[in-house]
Amino acid sequence: MKIIIACILSFAVSAITGKFLVPELRKLKAGQSIREDGPTWHAGKAGTPTMGGLMFILGIFVSILICGWKGMMAGNFEHLYIFFFALIFGGIGFLDDFEKVKHKQNLGLTAIQKFLLQLAAAVAFLCLMRFEGMLTPNLYVPFFNTQIVMSWWVYMVFAAFVIVGTVNAVNITDGIDGLAGSVTVPVGLFFTVLAIWWQGYEQLGIYAAALVGGILGFLIYNFHPAKVFMGDTGSLFLGGTVAALAFAYDMPLVLIPVGFVYICETLSDILQVIYFKATHGKRLFKMAPLHHHFELCGWSEGKLVAVFTSVSALCCLAALFGVLNRFHF
Repeated sequence: MKIIIACILSFAVSAITGKFLVPELRKLKAGQSIREDGPTWHAGKAGTPTMGGLMFILGIFVSILICGWKGMMAGNFEHLYIFFFALIFGGIGFLDDFEKVKHKQNLGLTAIQKFLLQLAAAVAFLCLMRFEGMLTPNLYVPFFNTQIVMSWWVYMVFAAFVIVGTVNAVNITDGIDGLAGSVTVPVGLFFTVLAIWWQGYEQLGIYAAALVGGILGFLIYNFHPAKVFMGDTGSLFLGGTVAALAFAYDMPLVLIPVGFVYICETLSDILQVIYFKATHGKRLFKMAPLHHHFELCGWSEGKLVAVFTSVSALCCLAALFGVLNRFHF
């Protein structure tokens, strides 16, 4: 019941916050600058308010505080660890968004600045999780119901880069109206279902349900044509949340199936660069990341969001079956 309430409450807070936040962002002229090398029709989106991710961040926070209060009184703070970890990434994104708005360009923090800040946050989170006993160096393999035993230092290095990679993959996916949020809803539902069926993870379930509700409240304003963008504030927060949930359940490899869309988006970017350099100017995709390629193939933003979200949902359903033996449904 708490998990359902967490979802509804987060939705309500996020949706109501948007009523006030969007007009205020317009007044502050916190408009998004559009990539000059992006699809030409995206130029019409210039000036759309950004940093809208603040609404679902607030929705999640209020929800997990209220619905997770009893658990906190019993000494369970897992959901707060995840929130504040994701909030650090959201803060990095906020700095990036602020620089973009300030200079009226689609350039914020440098790549090395973002990488170092994200890596430091990842290492700090992993150390906290290890200290709290929520992490083991035994890498659970979904579908095969087995574990790969690793030394702690190897696991920590691996885990830090998985977190940073996941965060940036979600960030890359945030390229058209409603995409990153919609794709992340099935991921949140996946982690919610695990908590419902596996005792001992109620606080994580409250957080995952609040994530779903918060995103749905935000999507009211973000579906095409978007009245507001989540910005790096929102996309880095979502990336931090998805990564943190996977590690809090102590099964980071589940990010491969549940994050399949994020991975495809990132790989398309990487492959485009490699192919471009190797062939001295030829392109593997019409444009990267992948959603822009399909846009140039004639897909509407609505169709893109529907197809990518459906793929995400199917992958999350497959991932659920992949962990059945571990969670004993």
